[in-house]
Amino acid sequence: MPLFKKISFLGDEKSNPYFCSVNPNLELQLKSLPSEPGVYRFYDKNGQLLYVGKAKSLKNRVLSYFNKNLSGYRTRIMVSKIHRLETTIVPSEYDALLLENNLIKEHQPFYNVMLKDDKTYPWICIKNEDFPRIFLTRTMIKDGSEYYGPYAKVRPAKILLDTIKHIYKIRTCSLNLSPNKIAEGKYRVCLEYHIKNCEGPCEMLESMEDYDAKIDAIRGIVKGDYRLAKDYLINQMNRFASNLQFESAQTIKERIEMLEKYQSKHTVMNPHIDDVDVFGMTSDETAAYVNYFKIRNGNIIQSFTTEIKKILEETDEDILEEALIEIRQKFNSDSKEILLPFHLTVEIPNAKIFVPKMGDKKRIVELSEKNAKEYRLEKMKQMQIVDPDRHANRIMAEMKKLLRMPEEPRHIEGFDNSNIQGTNPVSACVVFKDGKPSKADYRIFHPKTVVGANDFATMEEVIYRRYKRMLDENESLPQLIVIDGGKGQLSSAVKSLKLLGLYGKITIIGIAKRLEEIFFPEDPIPLYLDKKSETLKILQRVRDEAHRFGVKHHRTRRKNTTITSELETIPGVGGKSIDLLFEKLKSVKRIKEAPLETLEEILGKSRGKVVWDFFNEK
Repeated sequence: MPLFKKISFLGDEKSNPYFCSVNPNLELQLKSLPSEPGVYRFYDKNGQLLYVGKAKSLKNRVLSYFNKNLSGYRTRIMVSKIHRLETTIVPSEYDALLLENNLIKEHQPFYNVMLKDDKTYPWICIKNEDFPRIFLTRTMIKDGSEYYGPYAKVRPAKILLDTIKHIYKIRTCSLNLSPNKIAEGKYRVCLEYHIKNCEGPCEMLESMEDYDAKIDAIRGIVKGDYRLAKDYLINQMNRFASNLQFESAQTIKERIEMLEKYQSKHTVMNPHIDDVDVFGMTSDETAAYVNYFKIRNGNIIQSFTTEIKKILEETDEDILEEALIEIRQKFNSDSKEILLPFHLTVEIPNAKIFVPKMGDKKRIVELSEKNAKEYRLEKMKQMQIVDPDRHANRIMAEMKKLLRMPEEPRHIEGFDNSNIQGTNPVSACVVFKDGKPSKADYRIFHPKTVVGANDFATMEEVIYRRYKRMLDENESLPQLIVIDGGKGQLSSAVKSLKLLGLYGKITIIGIAKRLEEIFFPEDPIPLYLDKKSETLKILQRVRDEAHRFGVKHHRTRRKNTTITSELETIPGVGGKSIDLLFEKLKSVKRIKEAPLETLEEILGKSRGKVVWDFFNEK
């Protein structure tokens, strides 16, 4: 008897379009999986890479996709496409995490979470040359130059660079100031020297030793260590003062005060907290938001926040593991200490992970989490813009144009069917007004004329019942109907609209899940919208909300059916008693948890005792 003949949670070929059998080669691979840590890769029948994952135990992790009842809708779809797998054994879980990260970057599998970022961030560059220049750049050239960053925003980098240039006189020209060129006397000081922004190294008016001392101090500032810079300036001030050059000494004093002012603005806590990476995180159902601080000598020298879309209902732990590796690589961090808001199982070589419970370190993690939450709120505000009405108007106008509608879809209704092999079927209807869910108008339908798993007939019945009632009650009709499915479900819905005389009066479309194709009635060629289009996002949200709402009620109905069947097996408890229990206690959970006194009060002492004994003995 084969170990994995069929993926049971996918139903069968008739009831589920995503049904698949595990092919013999894959079955053999599943039987011989190693227990070591490593990376696994899932491929479809066309050889397309679907997913890359890491595991502490390859055997346990990979088999979990085939042995348990997966709740995630997208995960079930992905598993139904798996045709073969590949595995790579590595020495540790951390090595698996690194390999996974590199493979995701290289191949960009469809079902993987990726910290995609098409921005080019600015760096502060100390050029590899005689009398080095210091400037801001977005391009890294591997010529031995030093790059500090990247900076998530250009403004803090510019402020830091301006502060450095006010304190130190650094050349800005691009001349080749090699000792030979200077000795030949080819150069003359420019305007920057005369307005006292440069010390004139081109004519050797400043020695290379003095210039390099300034560069060393600047390196410290950029790294968050101000001690060397202060010592340099204090020595310079004392030298001017001892030579009775009080004006020059006062200028240096002002530069020290400027440096201290900059430091006070960027010192966040105890200066003894040194060489630490801090991560904060918040998440919702669709995305996670991760903030990163790089701290040196109590100073936040870098801050970065990113949004990570959830694809397969990933946990916060999974996402933070991916983000931790990716962000530390991005910022070239080799910090020996990492502060996190919660524990991770992965161990980072040459670094210790802590989850602080109190003190300054706890406060800096909370500050990082606050930044992540603020970033999320800002994203939400950006989606709605400052004027929500204007935002809605823009989207409605775009939808009208892209979907070739006669009017804007201010009122949208979406439909989806949920059942398991025809049992406990429900159909969900969700309503969106001005692009937002109107949950008070959501409806659930229980098919009355359809027996078994027949998506097409169920859709035809539900559409007819919904709009027949709206016509009878003279309610306002939607401008757009969204059907979760392809041509078959759409054709069934169109039949009902034609019976009601509404076909042509309401725009109706179907949206398929695999490639997000938009189907129109009587049009064999689907419409493909840009993946970043707000119109597509609204349609996806209507589709996903209908699915969520339907699955929720399907599970509730299945649970109630199960408990009702259990109640019917209790000797001496009939239909009237069951109805009475549901009438008084309202839910399955309350019946199970009800005390003996409550059950006796509802059913009488003898029947109440029988029901209580039944559940408590179990």
